[in-house]
Amino acid sequence: MRHSEFAPPSRQHASTQFSSQHLRVATYNIHKGVRGMGPGKRLEIHNLGLGIEALDADLVCLQEVRLYHKRDALHFDQTLLGWPEGGQADFLAPEGYTVAYRTNAVTKHGEHGNALLSRWPIGEVGHHDVSDHRFEQRGLLHVPVQWQGIEVHVVVAHFGLIHASRVRQVERLAEFLSVEVPRGAPLMVAGDFNDWGERLDAPMRGIGLSRARAGGPIGQRTFPSRVPVFALDRVYTRGLSCVSAHVPRGAAWARMSDHLPLLVELALE
Repeated sequence: MRHSEFAPPSRQHASTQFSSQHLRVATYNIHKGVRGMGPGKRLEIHNLGLGIEALDADLVCLQEVRLYHKRDALHFDQTLLGWPEGGQADFLAPEGYTVAYRTNAVTKHGEHGNALLSRWPIGEVGHHDVSDHRFEQRGLLHVPVQWQGIEVHVVVAHFGLIHASRVRQVERLAEFLSVEVPRGAPLMVAGDFNDWGERLDAPMRGIGLSRARAGGPIGQRTFPSRVPVFALDRVYTRGLSCVSAHVPRGAAWARMSDHLPLLVELALE
């Protein structure tokens, strides 16, 4: 049972159970489980655990996940709930979920990367470095998931801050997929694409990936979390179609990360 200093986000009604024909997928940049700076710096990892559980997603694709961070662990050690033992991905996984994590960036005090939390069995976990320059360490987490007897390939991505870097990362993604993912296999690439100018859909279509959309574009804005203006967090698919898309909103979600999660339901084409 998780405990929190404030009421959890309202639980979404579960539309996906093991018998469903829809695959419920969330992508969420958790900002390393910490918000604020200086004296106002606060630990949000415990509240994030409640939020992720409330999403009730079959697959949760996470970015900016800490494996460890010595300075933050010491800073929050004396707080009420404290820094969790072990990696954040394992801490955030709801009961019964399998965890896959790989490091993207190594820093002075720790490291962080991408993670997948899966309600369904997973295969061999892979990682591919797509860093475009030494100031931004970026990677792809690749996990085959066995969903109702079908192998769905999941790639969790966190692209760079510069458009030219993102275009080159799409090219490296295409090279990776051509080697690691069978041509006809259902595929999703989910994560934070940092595409402020909405210029990445065309390059992604060029490698056979379509953006999962449902409803108007305003409803899929995820950043910044308090007043979302940009749809930075996305799911691109091949062999899967988008049935619904939703961005949870409210004060609880706004405080936990600078991003909001995107929740989509997918069906086989």
